[in-house]
Parts: sequence; structure tokens; C-alpha cells
Amino acid sequence: MNIWEVTLAFVVVVLILVSLLSNVLVLICFLYSADIRKQVPGLFILNLTLCNLLMTVSNMPLTLAGIIYKSQPGGDQVCHVVGFLETFLTTNSMLSMAALSIDRWIAVVFPLSYHSKMRYRDAALILSYTWLHSVSFPIVAASLSWVGFHHLYASCTLYNKRPEDRTQFVIFTGVFHALSFLLSLIVLCFTYLKVLKVARFHCKRIDVITMQTLVLLVDIHPSVRERCLEEQRRRRQRATKKISTFIGTFILCFAPYVITRLIELSSVVPISSHWGIVCKCLAYSKVVSDPFVYSLLRHQYKKTWKDIINRILKRSSINSSALTSEPQNRNILQLNE
Repeated sequence: MNIWEVTLAFVVVVLILVSLLSNVLVLICFLYSADIRKQVPGLFILNLTLCNLLMTVSNMPLTLAGIIYKSQPGGDQVCHVVGFLETFLTTNSMLSMAALSIDRWIAVVFPLSYHSKMRYRDAALILSYTWLHSVSFPIVAASLSWVGFHHLYASCTLYNKRPEDRTQFVIFTGVFHALSFLLSLIVLCFTYLKVLKVARFHCKRIDVITMQTLVLLVDIHPSVRERCLEEQRRRRQRATKKISTFIGTFILCFAPYVITRLIELSSVVPISSHWGIVCKCLAYSKVVSDPFVYSLLRHQYKKTWKDIINRILKRSSINSSALTSEPQNRNILQLNE
């Protein structure tokens, strides 16, 4: 292994460890907090987290083995199962992100009718569609033997070994990426840009009220006035930063891999195996970033983790106090005797 391959292997190891830790933390928060479980977006986040965990324990270790040994890890049956899971889990994750964006769009644009438009039953129907949509492509690929170990990406994924099936495989791959990556990206852009438009409108209304209040309060201290103006500037940037993060991470992580897969089909531009593995690592990095983007950095999850930590600390303090008090009680008994 050269220095480049060692670096890529190290990156994959880090991605596996961080992904396991962060996604397990999200799962613990979901199981611990009844408030999170009651909310409809919690179902989408749970589905996304489970997909990320399965991707971490099934696909990423085999990619690591492919980088190290430069050959197919395990037998053909194992590779077919892992390739099937890779196609299914990636599509399911993308559609789960699109479902979360639809939920936010309804909550922000139609706040009064949100609870009637987005119920648990509606969320279950959306998840049922994402599963049916996601599983249809790997079923077709597996039935046509279009799943195998791809040396360019050092992983088990969609791969056609038969030259006579090239045209059908090109059409299938184009439709697959159009109905997974492109469809999810269109939904993300449409919904979050609508959310941003409403957020900016509310920010303008709040800014007008703030400026009118500052004008009326003539004798207000300059430092208070400056803090109000600073909060006004932060309010304008907050929604833009969040939505840019949602859309930006999706494009940054998935677009290089999807574009590379499509360029690979043309056979016009030669693609380096190092670049293929880098694109695969970028796609895997979405599994790492999702827990922070959608869950762990939110106030509700932070509060849940504080409650869990406080509960653990209280138990440990009670146990330690019980252990220290036990020998004291024994000494007292001995003195009484």
C-alpha cells in the first residue's frame, strides 16, 4: 500500500468510528425521550439513522477491506448482499432527507394545518413509499446480475460485467440516479427555498418592529441598542445557514459520486481509482454528517443528552455515597458492640 491508499484507509476507519458513535447517540436520544418519539419528524430521523447504521456496519468495512487488499472481500454471495444493501440504503437515505424537508415545509408554510396534514399515519405512508421506491432498484439490479465488486470504488455496488448488457445498464443507471439523487435534490431545493422565503418574510416583520421600538426608546443605552441590532443580523443569517447546510451537504457528499458514475458509463474520460474511492468516501461522509445536521445539534437533542448525563451522574453519586456510608455504618456497629 502506498501513502495515498493508507490515507484513504485511515479516512474510512475514522468515518466508521464517528458514524457509529454519532448515529448510536441519535438512537439513544430517540429511545430515551418520549417528546422526540411523539413528533412526526422523529420517524423520518429514526429511519435515516437506521439506514446510516446499516451502511456503517455492512458497506464501509468491506470498502476498507477492498482498499487494503485491492480485491473483492468475501465471496460473491456476500458481495451481492452488500451491493444490494448499498443501493437500497443510499436511496432510502436520500428519500428520508426529502421527507424531512417536506415535513419542515408543511410546518413552516402551513403551520395552522400542520397537525392535520402531517400525522403519524401520513408519515408511515411516506416511509412505506420510500421503502418500496428504494427496494425496487436493487431487486432489478440483482435479478439481472448487475451487482458486484467494482475496483474503481473498492466496494460492492452496481456493476455490469457483461458487454452485451451495456446499453440496458446505462439506461438503468441513469434512471436510478434520476429517481434517487436528482428527485431528492429537487424536493430539497423546492421545500427549503420555500421555507427560507417564509423565514425571511418573518425576519423583515420582526426587524420593522425592532426598529420602531428602538426609535421610540430614545434614552435606551447604546450597548442595548447595539445588541438588538446584532441579534437582528444573526436572525437574518440563521435560516440561511441552516438551509445552506441541508442542501450543501447533500450536494457535496453525493454529487461527486453520482457524476463520476455517470461519466464512467460514457467511457470517454478515464477515471482514476483514487478519485473513485475519494468519491465513495464523500458519499460515506453523509452518513457521518446526518446525525449532526438533523439531530444532535438541535436544542431538543442537546437537552435530552443533558438529562441522560445528569441521570448517570446522579446514579454514580448515589452509588459512591452508598459505598462510603457502608464502612461508616460497620464502624458504628462495632463501637456499639
